[in-house]
Amino acid sequence: MRTSFNLTLVVVWIAISGTHVSAQQAQYISSYTWTDPNDQFGGFSGLEVSSDGTQFTVIGDRGVIIQGRFNRAAGEITGISITSENMLKNPGNVPLNEDEADAEGLAITAGGRIYISFELLHRVWTYRDANSEAAWLQHHPDFKKMQINSSLEALAIGPDNALYTLPERSGGKTKPFPVYRFKDSKWSVPFHIPRHGSFLPVGADFGPDGKLYILERYLAGVFGFVTRVRRFTVSADTLSEEELVLQTTADTHDNLEGLAIWRDIHGDIRLTMISDDNFQFFQRTEFVEYRLQE
Repeated sequence: MRTSFNLTLVVVWIAISGTHVSAQQAQYISSYTWTDPNDQFGGFSGLEVSSDGTQFTVIGDRGVIIQGRFNRAAGEITGISITSENMLKNPGNVPLNEDEADAEGLAITAGGRIYISFELLHRVWTYRDANSEAAWLQHHPDFKKMQINSSLEALAIGPDNALYTLPERSGGKTKPFPVYRFKDSKWSVPFHIPRHGSFLPVGADFGPDGKLYILERYLAGVFGFVTRVRRFTVSADTLSEEELVLQTTADTHDNLEGLAIWRDIHGDIRLTMISDDNFQFFQRTEFVEYRLQE
């Protein structure tokens, strides 16, 4: 039986952090394992889902971008229909090489413009569509100092139409994670996200409630991955009202790294996530969904 919440962990969490645990805990809906024989398939770290939950876009560590539709029955994912599959390109309109290809964070505007963060060569690129050449966004000076394979994992577009990103590691177990905001053609660091325990941020999205949701996980050794989702209220340059809405026990799911938040036909907030299988035979690519009834 899958469990979305571990009471012992929550008690410890409250004691050491003072974090508010939401009265409405995310309820598990279903998981769907997605397979494909394509060599580029897998390693998915970024996810966007349409506002009605019918369409999705994912990006992978080898530079692939896939768009498709969910087949659903009674609200649960039962199948996948791919509508397009492309290799991401660099500003020269050439498919990404191995050093360029480690795509991690994904955000798409209402008009369809795509933003992608990368963590091997720390940067954010933007695309007109899934088949266009990339264009550079200027760097923040901090980007070049970030750890290899631990930098710009998460990307989200806020209600203010600004772009938000944060690194997977902060530089210390008690050091908060800086959040970088790209607005009015420049980067700033408006606030930091508190760091608690061994969890590392790997996905982010702003929900239809206007709140910032952060997907985090850590590997509990041979016991598997533990997943957590926190949400925050963002107001100008202030982060507040930290809530824990989901925390799993080890090995409930695989390595969930992509997060998308939307509202279903019942008015509930849906958390759709996708796992990065690291192209390992003992891992899997799975879509996982929870709901928040509010």
